[in-house]
Amino acid sequence: MDLRELLGDIDIYLLDQLLKGRIAPGMRLLDAGCGGGRNLVWFLRSGCEVHGVDASPAAVEQARRLAGRLAPSHPPESFQTADLDALPFPEGRFDAVVCSAVLHFARDEAHFDRMLDEMWRVLRPGGLFFARLASTIGLEGRVRPLEGRWFQLPDGSERFLVDEELLRRTSDRLGGVWLDPLKTTLVQNLRSMSTWVLRKGA
Repeated sequence: MDLRELLGDIDIYLLDQLLKGRIAPGMRLLDAGCGGGRNLVWFLRSGCEVHGVDASPAAVEQARRLAGRLAPSHPPESFQTADLDALPFPEGRFDAVVCSAVLHFARDEAHFDRMLDEMWRVLRPGGLFFARLASTIGLEGRVRPLEGRWFQLPDGSERFLVDEELLRRTSDRLGGVWLDPLKTTLVQNLRSMSTWVLRKGA
C-alpha cells in the first residue's frame, strides 16, 4: 500500500497531529464539515470510531461510500447531514474534533461562535480540537473589507476571516489550552490559511 492509498488526501497539518500522537487508533473522532471524507482515510483504516457531519447531503453520501469501502462494518449513520451550529451528539462524545476549511463560511461572528460552542460541547474534557481556516494573517492591506468579518481576498473569493486576536480571545473564552503555536500558510499573497490546535480543559 502506498502513502496516497494509506492516507488519502489528508491535510498535511492534520497529518502532523497524527505524527505527534495526538490522534490514535480507537479514538472517537468527529469531522465537522467532512465533505466527501478526504481527511478520513487513515482514521477509517486505523479503527477509529469516525463520525462526520456536513450540510451537503451529497457530500455525506460520498463519505458513507468511502467508509463502506475502507471499513465495511462502519455504520453508515455515523455520517449525517447537519449544521455545525446544531450538532446531533451528546456532550463530551468525542476524543477529537476536526474542522478543516469550514469556519471561514461563517455568516457572521455570532454564527462563528455558535459553531465553535457546539464543537466544544461535543468534545470531551482533555480532547483535541483541530481547525484550519482562512485568516487575514499575512494579508493585511491586501484584503478588501465587505461586511463585518467578511472580506474579498486577492484571489477574488469572499470569506469570513479571522485574525490572531479573535482566535486568542475565542480560545480564552472556551478555556482551551494551546497545543501548538498558531501556524499560518500564505499562498502566493492570494489567500492565507491558519492552523488552530487546542486541548479542552478539564
